[in-house]
Amino acid sequence: MSDAYLTLDKLTLAYGDTVAVKDLDLTIAKGELVALLGPSGCGKTTTMRSIAGLLAPASGRITLDGTEITRVSANKRNVGLVFQSYALFPHLTVYENVAFGLRLKGIGGKDLDTKVTSGIKSVGLAKFADRKPVELSGGQQQRVALARSMVMEPKVLLLDEPLSNLDARLRLEMRAELQRVQKETGVTMIFVTHDQIEALALADRIVVMLNGGIEQIGTPEEIYNKPVSAFVADFVGFENVFALENGKLATSTTSVELSGPAPQAAKGLAWRPRMVILGSGPFQGTVRGTSFAGNTREYLLDTPLGPIKAEVDAELPTHAIGSTHAFDLPLAAAAPLSRYR
Repeated sequence: MSDAYLTLDKLTLAYGDTVAVKDLDLTIAKGELVALLGPSGCGKTTTMRSIAGLLAPASGRITLDGTEITRVSANKRNVGLVFQSYALFPHLTVYENVAFGLRLKGIGGKDLDTKVTSGIKSVGLAKFADRKPVELSGGQQQRVALARSMVMEPKVLLLDEPLSNLDARLRLEMRAELQRVQKETGVTMIFVTHDQIEALALADRIVVMLNGGIEQIGTPEEIYNKPVSAFVADFVGFENVFALENGKLATSTTSVELSGPAPQAAKGLAWRPRMVILGSGPFQGTVRGTSFAGNTREYLLDTPLGPIKAEVDAELPTHAIGSTHAFDLPLAAAAPLSRYR
C-alpha cells in the first residue's frame, strides 16, 4: 500500500536449520491495528519477535517509518512489546513499573511524573498507582503492562496473545480498552492471537498465517465472509468445507452432484452450519449427534460426503439421534474458495 509504515520484505526466519517463516511480505499502514492470526506453530509469534528485534532474520528486510531496522538492536528500534505474561516487576508499584523504562532513558523530575501519571490515567488506573502487581486483577495487570509500553511512545506496539490470560468477562473489557487506547493515541499496533473471535473484534486488518506463510490478508468482514482457502474457511467457522472436482463436491471416497452450476474458477465450497437447510433438499443425512446451544440447536449428520454440521432455531421440533432427514447445501450461501489445499 502507498502509505506503508512498517514493511516486511521477503522475510525468512529460522531457528537453527528449522525455517519458521519463509519469504514473508507484509505492509502495515501508520495507525493500523493488525492481528496476526493462526494456530500454534504457524509463525505469527516468530514474526512478531523479528519485528521487536528479538530474532535476527535469516534473510529479508524490515523497514519502519522509512528506515531499515533489520539489524538494529531491540533497544534502539522504538518498538514496544507487551508480553503474554505481562512481565511486571512484583516489588514495584504501578507507578514505578510504568516509570521504569523512562528512567532508563534518563527522564526524571516533572517530565517523568507527567508522563507516568498520564499513562496510568489513560488506562483507567489512576487510583491504583501505589499498588503492587499482586494487589491487582489480571485485567489491571494487563493495563499496567500496556501503560508501561505506551509511555515510551513507540512507533509500533506489539502484543503477544494479550487477552489469553483473562476470563471471558475481562476479555470483553480489555478488547474495548485496547481499541480505545489505540484509537486515542493513533499508535500502530500489532497483536498475535490464535483466537479468531478476538481478531475479528479488534483488528482493522487480519493476517491469517499457516506453516510460516500468509494464507489471507483482509478486513474482519472479508476474512469472515470471503475466505479464500479451505484452511481459512474452517478457521473462521465454515465447518462444512469441500473440494470441487469437475463441478461436483468431492471427498477422498465419493463425489456428489450440486443442485446447480458451481462458481467458475472455484476450487472448493464452504458452508457455515447455519447455512445448511435441514428438513428439505436433495441430500440425505442421519443424525449422529445433537446439542443445545441457547437460541440454536446443532446437529451432526452422517452423509455420503462425510460429517455435515447443521444449526437450526432451537424452537423448531427436535430430531432424534438415528433419524434420517433431507438437507440442502444451497449454492447461493456457499463461500467459493480459490484454493482448497
